[in-house]
Amino acid sequence: MQLTSKQSIASALALASCSLLSQQANAAEPIPANDDWKVDAAIMYYGEQDRVQATEAIGNVQKAFGDTSLLDMKIVVDSLTGASASGAVAQAESQTFTRPSGDGQYTVAAGDTPLDDTFHDTRVQLSANWQEVINQDWTGNIGVYGSKEFDYLSMGINGGLERSFNKNNTTLSLSGAFTNDVVDPVGGRPVAMSEMVFRGNYYNDADYQAAFDQTRLAGDDTKQTSDIMFGVTQIINRNWLMQANYGLSSVSGYMTDPYKILSEVDVNGVTQSYRYENRPDSRLKHSVFLLTKGALDSGVVDFSYRYSTDDWEIQSHTLETHYRYNFSPTIYAQLHLRYYQQQAAEFYQPFLMSGDAIPEYASADYRIGDMTAYTIGLKFGQHLSGGHELSYRIEYYQQNPENNGTEIPGQLQNYDLFPSVKAIVAQVSYSF
Repeated sequence: MQLTSKQSIASALALASCSLLSQQANAAEPIPANDDWKVDAAIMYYGEQDRVQATEAIGNVQKAFGDTSLLDMKIVVDSLTGASASGAVAQAESQTFTRPSGDGQYTVAAGDTPLDDTFHDTRVQLSANWQEVINQDWTGNIGVYGSKEFDYLSMGINGGLERSFNKNNTTLSLSGAFTNDVVDPVGGRPVAMSEMVFRGNYYNDADYQAAFDQTRLAGDDTKQTSDIMFGVTQIINRNWLMQANYGLSSVSGYMTDPYKILSEVDVNGVTQSYRYENRPDSRLKHSVFLLTKGALDSGVVDFSYRYSTDDWEIQSHTLETHYRYNFSPTIYAQLHLRYYQQQAAEFYQPFLMSGDAIPEYASADYRIGDMTAYTIGLKFGQHLSGGHELSYRIEYYQQNPENNGTEIPGQLQNYDLFPSVKAIVAQVSYSF
């Protein structure tokens, strides 16, 4: 099942891989002058309380060809199960929903936030990047990316150039990426803002199927994403560097989440019907990223800030820091803190009011609503003989959706329409 946020993350990583990795390599260490293979493997678990559970296996392989070329390949396999918020609101009575496939129904108890228990998928992602030191001033890189889920296929390319100045103390970079996604939802793409139909309202299966088909569009659809990023990295002194990036992202095509719905309620807060969401088919996003990183007597610390805005009127601010303390030459611990604040999309609505005109665009997906979120985590690592490293990471993540100023009618005031999402992230990594 499609998870929209995962796709946006994947696109961001594709761009970052061609603009940031080589900058970090220049700032930290050059391409190793040997032909050894470097392999990193990790197992990660992500679990939301009473919701989505994910297990992810990550493998990364690097091979240096002399001191000018580096091949980087990665494979990611993840499995997701559990329940995901459908977008409907809680009610004083139990609620029954038609499954996305149209085959069967599921029921949510009175007072509970409606969760779609059909959320499950397996994703396989492959990527490869080639970095080449052209001369002492210029470095180039190019990469390809592919990801396949049951209902989602994403393919992309990325590339970039870097130019060093001032005795390699200043680096300018320009990079870009393009991805093409194919969306083929279970049960088909819902007709925008159409009303959910129920088997119990029809005399026979044929009539129900005909009504269900009227709420669906035939075939799959596509989405294209073009990204460009300009960056500058400046080494301040032997201990500190600074980095600044500006990114521009243009997305066009199918961006509606086909599995999200909205409740249509009356003045008493009682649900009258459910409608499938609809989002605009274009989005232009700007982002600015600032980072400072320094080497301390006993470790490393970094601080970063990211600002993002788009023509959906989603604005976000992210503050993040990592502090690594070296207990000895071989053992270290790292603290991770992150704070995120987001302003809702202009078409975000926690529900629709019965009797009002049906809007062209509307979504009750809390991920594009007002929210704050924070992460706190610890990582422990140990350098082993032969250049190997073993590390453990555990983090706590909490997302706090907020009301965007909507007046809450009737019985809906008795329920938490914006429940927090709490999750644990655990990861074990080994480099050899």
